Amino acid sequence: MGYVINGEEKEVDDYGYLLEPDFSDEAVQVIADACGLALTEQHRKVVSYLREKYKEEGHTPNMRNLIKGLQDEGDMPEADTKLLFDLFPDGGAAKQGCKVAGLPQPKGKGGY
Repeated sequence: MGYVINGEEKEVDDYGYLLEPDFSDEAVQVIADACGLALTEQHRKVVSYLREKYKEEGHTPNMRNLIKGLQDEGDMPEADTKLLFDLFPDGGAAKQGCKVAGLPQPKGKGGY
């Protein structure tokens, strides 16, 4: 079963990640609701950064690079491992954050 986004059912993998990225704001809200997350401005900054990196690189960063990128480029100097796991408790921002961002499941464990 997928997510209904803008009236269209989107296919997901076995873990609930979209098979094709959806960059709409509605996708973020629908998936966050399904994950039981109440989105804050910090969630949205992480989602925005993950989407930007996906568009630029074709994949998302691993947790270490995500934290560094959020601190340096993502207007989130307070980013650290604890905060990102508090925001995205089911696997952290490198995993659950990608799901909420409407991106496909990250591949491998190395990222870039």
